[in-house]
Amino acid sequence: MAASDDHHAALDRQTGPFDTLTAALGGLFVGHCLASVARFSVADALDDTPRTAQELAEVTGANPEALSRVLRLLAAHGVFAASDDRFTHTGASRMLRSDHPQSWRDFVATFGTERTAKQLGYFDYSLQTGLPATNKLNPDGFFAILQSDPEAGRVFDAAMVSKARIQVASVLTAYDFSDCGTIADIGGGQGHLLRAVVDAAERTTGILFDLPPVIGRAAEIASDRLTLQAGDFFRDPLPVCDTYMLMDVIHDWDVERATAILAAVRKTAPPHARLLLVESVIPDDSGPDWSKAMDIMMLIHTGGRQRTHSEHESLLQTCGFRLERVVATTSDVSILEAVCA
Repeated sequence: MAASDDHHAALDRQTGPFDTLTAALGGLFVGHCLASVARFSVADALDDTPRTAQELAEVTGANPEALSRVLRLLAAHGVFAASDDRFTHTGASRMLRSDHPQSWRDFVATFGTERTAKQLGYFDYSLQTGLPATNKLNPDGFFAILQSDPEAGRVFDAAMVSKARIQVASVLTAYDFSDCGTIADIGGGQGHLLRAVVDAAERTTGILFDLPPVIGRAAEIASDRLTLQAGDFFRDPLPVCDTYMLMDVIHDWDVERATAILAAVRKTAPPHARLLLVESVIPDDSGPDWSKAMDIMMLIHTGGRQRTHSEHESLLQTCGFRLERVVATTSDVSILEAVCA
């Protein structure tokens, strides 16, 4: 390397570009470590007593030296804390415990599955074509995989319940559901949000609408105030209700199919009905935000996307809805409330 090159390299280190690149690239390995300790249930093995990596490895089946190095990296990012050769919990690492009331363990663990690794291996395909990397594993797409593989469906359901724990609590705090009447949760999975809403708002009743296999796995939640309806929102009639709620559904789909879903809701909705989209909204500023990472996740998995405020508003308008307001929550989602136009 020439002397001038040495000078420029030193200058880059001083002004930050090198550090920016290494921090961004290093995040790849932080994420892998995070997913792996979730899959190895390391947080469950650690209570309030500081433990060595050797002690944690004996419980989890990890290699002691490898686990020590992984925990050292995570501790540098605030997940676990390191002191001498022992590790303790932080607020973030406690959320990886399976018994935490807002546990993210199952959601984080899915990032370390073999299927996710294969999808990431086809990322160039998504960048080149704009299509989901999942198509390289199954031409029929992500949801076809879930329907054909019961274990994949179970893991996905658990991940979505895990992801929703913080979101559900924040939605209930931010929005008053007391006068929503009968609420249809479209594509509501295991009904984690709808159950919480019905429990919190005594005058509401709910209808959980999702694909037959999903409804089958949710059979035990049915009650006199919460009924289940199996169907495909691309083909089958939706229930007639006062309120339609879709949480993390629209982001799964491209514009054409997202439009089809919302158009189906509008076709069924009575004139007085309201629509609640619970979604992450990409901010207009150029700074880092979790929604921008989720946007890439949607590109890889389903071909869907996270959307900005204006993109949501345009989509709703196209389908016959008028966006009335956006209610922020304390989690990563907002509530976009719309009415029939």
